Amino acid sequence: MTNDFAALFPDEVVTKAFTRLVDVPGLAGKLALITIDNGHDHTRPSTFGPGGLTSLNAALDEAFAAEPTAIAVTGKPFVFAVGADLSGIGRITEREHAHQIAQIGHDVFRRLTESKIPTFAFVNGATLGGGLELALSCHYRTVSANAGAIAFPECFLGLFPGWGGTQLLPNLIGPDAAVTVIIENALSQNRMLNPKKASRLGIFDELLDSPDFLEESLRWAVRVINGEQAVTRPEIDRGKAWDDAVARAKDIVEARTHGASPAVTKAVELIELARGNDLDAGYAAETEALTDALMSDELRSGLYSFDLTQKRAKRPAGAPDKSLARNVTKVGVVGAGLMAGQLALLFVRRLEVPVVITDVDQERIDRGVGYIHGEIDKLAAKGRLSPDAVNRLKALVTGSLDKKAFADADFVIEAVFEEMSVKQQVFAELEEHVSPEAILATNTSSLSITEMGSKLKNPERVVGFHFFNPVAVLPLLEVVRGEQTDDAALATAFKVGKQLKKSCVLVKDAPAFVVNRLLTRFMGEVIATIDEGTPFEVADNALVPLGLPMSPMVLLQLVGPAVAQHVNETMHAAYPDRFGLSDNMQRFVDARKTAVWITDSGKQVVDPEVAALWEQGDKPSTSEQVRDRALNALAEEIRIMLDEGVVVEAQDIDLCMLLGAGWPFWLGGITPYLDRAGISEKINGKRFLAPGVASVPA
Repeated sequence: MTNDFAALFPDEVVTKAFTRLVDVPGLAGKLALITIDNGHDHTRPSTFGPGGLTSLNAALDEAFAAEPTAIAVTGKPFVFAVGADLSGIGRITEREHAHQIAQIGHDVFRRLTESKIPTFAFVNGATLGGGLELALSCHYRTVSANAGAIAFPECFLGLFPGWGGTQLLPNLIGPDAAVTVIIENALSQNRMLNPKKASRLGIFDELLDSPDFLEESLRWAVRVINGEQAVTRPEIDRGKAWDDAVARAKDIVEARTHGASPAVTKAVELIELARGNDLDAGYAAETEALTDALMSDELRSGLYSFDLTQKRAKRPAGAPDKSLARNVTKVGVVGAGLMAGQLALLFVRRLEVPVVITDVDQERIDRGVGYIHGEIDKLAAKGRLSPDAVNRLKALVTGSLDKKAFADADFVIEAVFEEMSVKQQVFAELEEHVSPEAILATNTSSLSITEMGSKLKNPERVVGFHFFNPVAVLPLLEVVRGEQTDDAALATAFKVGKQLKKSCVLVKDAPAFVVNRLLTRFMGEVIATIDEGTPFEVADNALVPLGLPMSPMVLLQLVGPAVAQHVNETMHAAYPDRFGLSDNMQRFVDARKTAVWITDSGKQVVDPEVAALWEQGDKPSTSEQVRDRALNALAEEIRIMLDEGVVVEAQDIDLCMLLGAGWPFWLGGITPYLDRAGISEKINGKRFLAPGVASVPA
């Protein structure tokens, strides 16, 4: 087994476990303290692959052999452990190997649970997934008040806690709280717990706010062992409360995944099974379910997605040499509307440099500055900014009617009306005042960067800098290179994007770039079926089996029909054969309608005014036909985009859909799903990704 695993996990950074016997004042006998450490600093957190679990098992052998009074496990500075090493999962082709990986975690961690002597976890830092399962496997737990992220992120990846988490947590903190931690938080964009919240839930027995965390934990452990410190646990209601928790879990999973992620559905079943508090049965079920999950395409897609967001996003494909980037010491924002305000707030928070906004009149400028100051106050009220930081950030934000205020700005971004002539005029005015090296960035969602800079003396410094709404939430930044954009401007844009904590993808200057182009094509096909006679509810629910974050008509409402129509007009002008114009959509926009759906007597129904203006044909499609049409169109458009060189590889398309459109990890963005559904080959004659990439190797 060891040789097999060594071949499957050749890149494992082995987390070593070191046992030392320590004398603790007040304790009769010694305490065996096991420290888990992968030999790197906190920027490379400790994980558990086969080598790491083997080392921990050996450390436990050593600890038990010493016959100590107690055993405690802790981590390296700032990190306890952040879960399983997933690097070799993609190489597993045999179910037997998957089963061994599922089993070994249980076998090692369970030694702490079934120990006849007290076992403790001193959680000194970030603890995720398998790291949290290790802590739960101990009898008692302390946590440092400054510990980093605490969570079970597995369901976010299309997995579930498989080394005891689904069985131990509900029986420790109750089923409803466990549903929140295991399912609800993970499916809410991977929400984390802080130490205080985790302690309130009962995950930890003691929260220690001390620079001497380890020493304080040892003292606390002595009091527990000597009976001086009572550790109380809630009585678990295994009746109606458990029924209610499982019902809530099912509702959350249906709303967030629509059954598209089998492992998340399995998480609910395992929490339900935990009601019996039978670890033999529960762990056996976890092992079998984890084995199934490890051999599923959905998990491979989830791991592919994770790899894209953790690695590729940090090293953007095609980006120029970082050394060419210029420093940005002042930022200008043209516009004072909502988007401009969001951008200014982001720049001042992340860069902490002067940010000046401008608009056509003082009233708008004052309103814009007021909005930014108000958002800073909200952050302070949530405890995310100190009073000093509030004063400093507010002082950095100013407004001016005169674009001369941009004279010493290194980076100016426009967020004005989405009209080419307007944006060209703005850039022409800016060029009169800024230095020739200052970057001129545009937040356009669909217009040509090349054309926007075509009338300038220095078009080489114009770059697309396309954020997604809401700016503070969605991590994607499409960095668009115009035909004249030089490497220095592009490198500076990537540097700034990184400082803004955004994930940047290099995009060619093509209509609507990546996300908006695909969503517009996708949406256009759905709307066309409605025009032809498909009922709104049939068309809007056709994509439910994919588990997308929202339906097409809800997405239309979020984007805004007028904005969506404007982007579609841009696409129609560029590719009239694939992007049609809907007369119904134009009437919808002209009527200033914002949504198809309204709520009537608690039910979602089509707005009667929308139904009246929408002229439908007599050729309705079924849900399956709508879904096939939309997915076929996506497969065709992605292939065309790759042929055009809009991005470097299909992986960049997927990264954009994950981070800019919030498409699920278990879809792998989109191309892995199109591959495994056979759509890629049907439409294009070939897959987007090689077999075994985001799928189980044949």
